Amino acid sequence: MSIDALRDQIPDYAKDIRLNLGTLASETTLSDQQKWGAFLASALATGNSPVINAIVAETKDKLSPEAATAARAAAAIMAMNNVYYRATHLMSSDEYQKMPAKLRMNVIANPGVEKVDFELWSLAVSAVNGCGMCLDSHEKVVRKAGLSADQVQAALRIAAAVSAAAAVLRAEAA
Repeated sequence: MSIDALRDQIPDYAKDIRLNLGTLASETTLSDQQKWGAFLASALATGNSPVINAIVAETKDKLSPEAATAARAAAAIMAMNNVYYRATHLMSSDEYQKMPAKLRMNVIANPGVEKVDFELWSLAVSAVNGCGMCLDSHEKVVRKAGLSADQVQAALRIAAAVSAAAAVLRAEAA
């Protein structure tokens, strides 16, 4: 399956999602690695098999094995970090925010691809998972590394459209 096949599964009531996926697949604000890594990391974050399968198939020839592994690592590490940091941020006691996380996060320091790309994918996953603290943190890193607001927005748009596709397919399967 590919993004086109995924788009074909989306019903007419969600035509906007279908159109957005097509537009974003042609996005040129990001490098191809940044774009397709954001698609892959976001798809993995949704946990939706049809979306994951379609985007894995689409990115197979578009990402190097190292980039695909790093996108997977971004989804994995952010699945943990988004829960932890969102929880400490939402709790009324600020005591937990002052404590070290004591969770291994070595992949963030050595992701196997350009750090800015990994951070951008982590930002996209944080958008899917709804962690404001992580969104702020990763946005600062990618902006400091030279990415523009337009590039950050492109990654967020990818995360939003992929997440919406997963929501529509879950609803259709229910």
